Amino acid sequence: LYRRVQPQDHHEWSQYVLTSAKQLHPEGLTKSGIMVGLGESWEELEETMRELRSWKVDILTIGQYLQPSRQHLPIARYYTLEEFQRLKEYGYSIGFRWVESAPLVRSSYHAAEQVRELSSGRNFKG
Repeated sequence: LYRRVQPQDHHEWSQYVLTSAKQLHPEGLTKSGIMVGLGESWEELEETMRELRSWKVDILTIGQYLQPSRQHLPIARYYTLEEFQRLKEYGYSIGFRWVESAPLVRSSYHAAEQVRELSSGRNFKG
């Protein structure tokens, strides 16, 4: 999803980091995030979410991309609250232990609460 936004990054590096973290500490929590609104399709979002789950990612954050300045990529579209809810439900349906999905969600959104709740052995479906 991020080839246009971060062309210097490599998909394989993300996969390596996330899967290695889980292999080194299987009980540890892994987390990744997605920004929406840059022209991605719904199918690409679902595919990316499935791929992250196949890497055993536990926590997923999904937020709206907001253009920081005129020099940055423009917003292709704004997602509705209902769409964020659908993404959250889909994330839980494929096995994420925690999903934060809303326009202003960022990678650190409720991080302490996520770790505290999931470290207690509970799955959150909030």
